Amino acid sequence: MQNNIWDKYAQVLVDYSTDVQKGDLVMIRAESIEAKPLVKALYKRVLERGGNPIVRTGIGDLAEIFIKNANDEQLSYIDPITQLEYEVVDKYISLGAPQNTKSMARADLTKVAKRGKATKHLSEKLMKRSAEGTAKWVIADVPTQALAQEAKMSFDEYAEFLFKSCYLDIENPVEKLKELDKKQTEWANYLNNVKELHITGEKTDIKFNVEGRKWISCSGMNNYPDGEVFTSPVENDINGEIYFDYPQNYRGNSAQGVHLWIENGQVVKAEAEQGEEFLNAMLNMDEGSRGIGEIAIGTNDEIQEITGNILFDEKIGGAIHMAVGASYPETGGKNVSGLHWDLIKNMKNGGKIYADGKLIYENGKMII
Repeated sequence: MQNNIWDKYAQVLVDYSTDVQKGDLVMIRAESIEAKPLVKALYKRVLERGGNPIVRTGIGDLAEIFIKNANDEQLSYIDPITQLEYEVVDKYISLGAPQNTKSMARADLTKVAKRGKATKHLSEKLMKRSAEGTAKWVIADVPTQALAQEAKMSFDEYAEFLFKSCYLDIENPVEKLKELDKKQTEWANYLNNVKELHITGEKTDIKFNVEGRKWISCSGMNNYPDGEVFTSPVENDINGEIYFDYPQNYRGNSAQGVHLWIENGQVVKAEAEQGEEFLNAMLNMDEGSRGIGEIAIGTNDEIQEITGNILFDEKIGGAIHMAVGASYPETGGKNVSGLHWDLIKNMKNGGKIYADGKLIYENGKMII
């Protein structure tokens, strides 16, 4: 499997996820040199498809250096080259490959929030272009020692976990992704006719107005691995409380035992058993960061435990996640923020979801 795993990985990301066509300008972004095997495979595959690849590779720890040393003017500055990339690149392939998952753990939270606010228009631009169909993007990861340590696994165990989560251990992962999409699309079509979701569970009793919003099946087009059905709820009609028992990781920091109270779509109270200062700093990032951008149901049964990596953790089969901050325009969402933090809740311990009063999900399983 190891001999061809990178070529197979690249084929999924280039042929299926971003559907690179002749003449496309394709940006391959890599967090560090650890992603080299997949970068090389992607570069080759884009060329084979007739695209024009460009590569941006980080060397690790630059974000830490930037936040530590940048002044207010520099925190707010967006260079024109990066600005242009978000306007003209056709396909974006972004690879996570951290050498240290805690490099930002002691960063100045005020500066982190200020930088997030400054860059939010870039993500808004990409989301708008994606909704319009003028750009495609996908995020994927490469196994590293840092990710393995975060997941409390050996490197070989983590690599096997990552490849299985992406269905790269089977002959045709795209066929598997299409099967997943077919099942999830049936659920999305059902939910598209629902007006209200009511979620109950441990310290949880919350209602989301989803009338008129589009539910989307996620099967490897924007995230890989994948497996979720999501929408952006009506911004001013979300009420109740929700408790997230899993550890919640974001930008090298974490919070545990997060408990939120929401009124008319805004987080009015936030507590955490650990990391409460970080939680509230992120919620205070900008004018939209206390709004709710997403509600989603995880469906990837190959992922069953928290690894400390949001790309995987939010897909856990038997869990849901709710994002504070930015929503997705393609769902009809209108909340704008530099924050989009997916908070994950285990539903296998008695969690229930009701759609217009009908029980459709119980103990981590859809029952429709």
